[in-house]
Amino acid sequence: MTSERRMQIGEVAERTGLSLRTIRHYEEVGLVAPSARSKGGFRLYTESDVERLMVIRRMKPLDFSLEEMRDLLQVTDRLTGAGGRPAGEEFRRLRERLDSYRAVADARCERLRARLEMAEDFAATLRRLRAGA
Repeated sequence: MTSERRMQIGEVAERTGLSLRTIRHYEEVGLVAPSARSKGGFRLYTESDVERLMVIRRMKPLDFSLEEMRDLLQVTDRLTGAGGRPAGEEFRRLRERLDSYRAVADARCERLRARLEMAEDFAATLRRLRAGA
């Protein structure tokens, strides 16, 4: 059985597009934790940690709060955790919470699409004005 490759924070920052400071902040607020530390005390991350950071990164532009991020990560941890899939009522509640976050994300994406369309229309107007000047 092979062990999962571990990366130092610099490589994780490069892969995720997040700054070292941001990754450390997410650790401080409890959103992510390095899977291990090297003998020298350096943070070591696995592919699963990188995936978790990417979830956080994707939530940020949709204006999810740190509390919402923490809650969603707890839901996904519970649904996909090593302890096995929850059953019955707990599973139903977790899926409802997950569905609620999906609906919020969908609505926020739609708002962003509408804002982008307005911005593109404005840029097109400026190009037309420039061409006519």
